[in-house]
Amino acid sequence: MEHLSVDVRASLRLFAFYLANGTLALDLLDEFDYRPTIFHSGSSLEQVFAIYSNVLQVGEDGAVLNDADAQYRVAQWIRACCDPSYRVEPPFEAWETELHL
Repeated sequence: MEHLSVDVRASLRLFAFYLANGTLALDLLDEFDYRPTIFHSGSSLEQVFAIYSNVLQVGEDGAVLNDADAQYRVAQWIRACCDPSYRVEPPFEAWETELHL
C-alpha cells in the first residue's frame, strides 16, 4: 500500500481535531482541560500519537476497525497525566506506548 487508506486518514484527522478542540473522550476527560498538559511539550503530543497509532487496527481493505478504542486508550493516558489518582485499566502494555523511529 503506497498511501494510508481514506478511512485511516479520516480517523487521524478527526482524532487530531478532537484532541486539539478539547473534546476527546468526553466521558473520561470532560472535567479536565488537558490541552495545556499535552501541548506544553512535544514529547507529550508525540506519546499521544504513538498510543493512537499503535492501538489503531486497520483491516486488509484499509478500513479502520477500532478508532474509538484507540482514542479511549489515549484518553486514559491523558487522564493519568492530569489526575495522578486515576489508574489506567487495563494497564498499558509496552507495545501500546512504544515510540517508533
